[in-house]
Amino acid sequence: MLLRALPRLTATVVAWSLALTLGTAAGALAQALPKEEPAPPLPADYDAVARRAYAQGLGEARELMNAKRYDDAIARLDQLLAARPREPQARFLRAVALADLGRGEDAMASLRAIVADYPELPEPRNNLAVLYAAGGNYALARTELELALATAPDYAIAHENLADVYARLAVVHYERAAALDPRNRALPQKLKLSRDLIGVAR
Repeated sequence: MLLRALPRLTATVVAWSLALTLGTAAGALAQALPKEEPAPPLPADYDAVARRAYAQGLGEARELMNAKRYDDAIARLDQLLAARPREPQARFLRAVALADLGRGEDAMASLRAIVADYPELPEPRNNLAVLYAAGGNYALARTELELALATAPDYAIAHENLADVYARLAVVHYERAAALDPRNRALPQKLKLSRDLIGVAR
């Protein structure tokens, strides 16, 4: 079962595409899944020239990430953030690069900082939830996804990820119930069905 995280960039559109496998360490990032989502808007004080230059810088960082040159991508994003330290697109892409490097804790810290500054943006919460889930923190993942959906009820990826988290939580609690009540004959079938749903064999 995959939880979908986010991004890759074009001029004004971010293609949110990183995928993480539930239950793996944050450093064990899975293959990309393409998914287009609108990017957070650039600040109103960007003129046309500044927008083009900024988009070019983001594009360069994306190309470096596609080439798996994550340290170089982070350095390029740091150049953009030196001038605009609160701008969410570069911060978000930097967090993805950190995750790609296996620096899950740093990525989560970056995403939490974006959420603190821009609580209305659902994409950072989605990615934060994916990283929580990758570390087995399903309750925290559920909370972030519910908050993402509170601000963006039509956010399909977050709905899918929340369903996956609920499925994983069902396995956890069925396992616990079976251990506590081994005579309950209904639990083994429920546990099997929930494991089948998330693709876990045992």
